[in-house]
Amino acid sequence: MHLEKLPAAADPGRTAEIDYSARESWRMLGIMAEFVEATERLAFIRPAVSIFGSARTPPDHAYYMLTEVIARKLSDAGFSVISGGGPGIMEAANKGAYFGKSPSVGLNIQLPHEQSANTYQDISQTFQHFFARKVMFVKFAAAYVVMPGGYGTLDELTEALTLVQTGKIARIPIILVGSKFWAGLADWVRSRLVEEGMISPEDVDLMHIIDDPEQVVDAIFGHYEKRGFIPSLAERDIQFNL
Repeated sequence: MHLEKLPAAADPGRTAEIDYSARESWRMLGIMAEFVEATERLAFIRPAVSIFGSARTPPDHAYYMLTEVIARKLSDAGFSVISGGGPGIMEAANKGAYFGKSPSVGLNIQLPHEQSANTYQDISQTFQHFFARKVMFVKFAAAYVVMPGGYGTLDELTEALTLVQTGKIARIPIILVGSKFWAGLADWVRSRLVEEGMISPEDVDLMHIIDDPEQVVDAIFGHYEKRGFIPSLAERDIQFNL
């Protein structure tokens, strides 16, 4: 018995594979469009500070209120404030900046739960892909302010630390707010990562734990006091290839 090969149109599996490949190609164009649109919309917000923290923190929580104060101080000091655009700490960051002197920027993400855009955004940009959104958090930030949060917050923190450590971005202030919340992590970094040779001792100094809102602003200005906020040509080249 001789079996003839079915044409692609008559082979459901083959047809599905072709359709999937076509979808992947169009997806690449969609990713490119996200980067282009976001870069154009955010081109004029510098200097900016990215603030991260839990989406689950209610407005009456101390962390929420502290974030709002910090964001307002940063905004009044001339920094655009970038957050994830959602509820909780993200909303507090946008709210503080919204009533300040500088733009409040929300980089929203499409999620099946938790994420809905808050109303305190002068500039609102929505992303479908986490990695495109994460690039924008770094690309336009002169500093990171990391409030208490969960996995997403830790992801953003370790991303920033890795990029600075490996020289993929210029060194920027990475400030963890809340000594009681972050003390355990800092101790673990020193007692495990450093002692077991996973990082160098000087890598511990890439992040700083601060409690007072005014000191957060002072630490950022202190970092740029000698070098200025405008990146050098070499640093721009590095960011260009981020």
